[in-house]
Amino acid sequence: MSTSGLSVPASQSRILNRWFQMVAGVIAMMAIANLQYAWTLFTKPLTSSLHASLPAVQFAFSAFVFAETFLVPFEGYLIDKLGPRLLIGIGGVLVGIGWIGSGYANTVGVLDAYYTIGGIGAGIVYGGSIGNVLKWFPDHRGLCVGITSGAYGIGTALTVAPIATMIKSDGYRHTFIFWGIIQGLIVIACSLFIVRPPAGWLPAGWKDKGKVRVSGVDMTWTQMMGTGSFWMIYFMMTLVAFGGLVVTAQINPIASFYGVDKVVIAWGMSALVLAISVNRIVNGATRPFWGWASDHIGRENAMFLAFLLEGVAVFGLLQLIHKPVWFILLSSLAFFAWGEIFSLFPAITADLFGRKWATTNYGVVYTAKGVAAFFAGYVAALASVKTGSWVGVFWVMILCDVTAAFLALLWLKPLAKRTIEESQSQLHQIETAAQAGTARGVA
Repeated sequence: MSTSGLSVPASQSRILNRWFQMVAGVIAMMAIANLQYAWTLFTKPLTSSLHASLPAVQFAFSAFVFAETFLVPFEGYLIDKLGPRLLIGIGGVLVGIGWIGSGYANTVGVLDAYYTIGGIGAGIVYGGSIGNVLKWFPDHRGLCVGITSGAYGIGTALTVAPIATMIKSDGYRHTFIFWGIIQGLIVIACSLFIVRPPAGWLPAGWKDKGKVRVSGVDMTWTQMMGTGSFWMIYFMMTLVAFGGLVVTAQINPIASFYGVDKVVIAWGMSALVLAISVNRIVNGATRPFWGWASDHIGRENAMFLAFLLEGVAVFGLLQLIHKPVWFILLSSLAFFAWGEIFSLFPAITADLFGRKWATTNYGVVYTAKGVAAFFAGYVAALASVKTGSWVGVFWVMILCDVTAAFLALLWLKPLAKRTIEESQSQLHQIETAAQAGTARGVA
């Protein structure tokens, strides 16, 4: 373990303003969002062009999620060692290759390979952008992580319409190539403005105070995994990610099952289309909101409220899902209470285990999303087919949310307090030993 040290001045001639760096990270995150959230627009033309089944085409998306999620710890380690500028720049190149190559792919296998490359790049950009704000903003950690991760959630809001239009007018291949070039160049440009803070840097005049206490030591990922707090965080993130990913992955078949997918609500749009559109916006807005709230009321208290709210929203959805307007409102409320995991969990990871290895450490925690995705996608779909209903899946979602809510309040909160107290004790021992060594040297 290493100590976080005291505040030291950054070289203002070499280090850009940290808020400007956060904006660069936000733009980079928006640029990679299409790889996940605009993918659905390409599935139909891909199946037709490649003469492949939908499951075969969707394997490319599964490969993307796997690469984006499970390689983040390794990518985070490289970012912590080499700095974010180089790695995020490489991520931009890979993101561009992912979509450009997909535009040229003539077989499903080639498509899988290129979209996996895109997933590697997206993981680097995601982990690097989040990790950098964790290090630069110990004073506004929840808010700034929420804004940055929210950009990934809402990034497609401005691009879905032009991408859909271009697919219809110029074909999916041209669209992949055109937007692949744009997205790659944007990420590369943003990477030039992102650097890590100097060792031991802290905001001028800032001290650890208020509702959020932070650790005084920097743990490596292996040291982090030796704590009870880590395993509780990982378990809780898996539980809560499951519910939100079910809504993300299965909202189309769920809406179809309950007969609300084609009901026109307003402006010629169906309940399903409106729900997806509103969910994208809410998915982005919820992250800075709950991050800001956690900065003021504490991480665990914010988790308790958000997770309990999601359980209530899913229960209400189960009762009223057959009514189109309620389907839109309650699925959006579920997203509002779910998307915050991508601000609260990285924030509490840095709070407890330090800033130096924050990118690596959150990368390890982030793999919980991949674990949950397996159950939310394949297992949930299989369960609905076997039972002929989505009711059982909804009840599992509710149980996961309520369990995670009370674990946050009754178990994680005291565990986190103990972790911080132990780290502060270790820091005090290190400082005492250092002062004693200095005194002996003077004598």
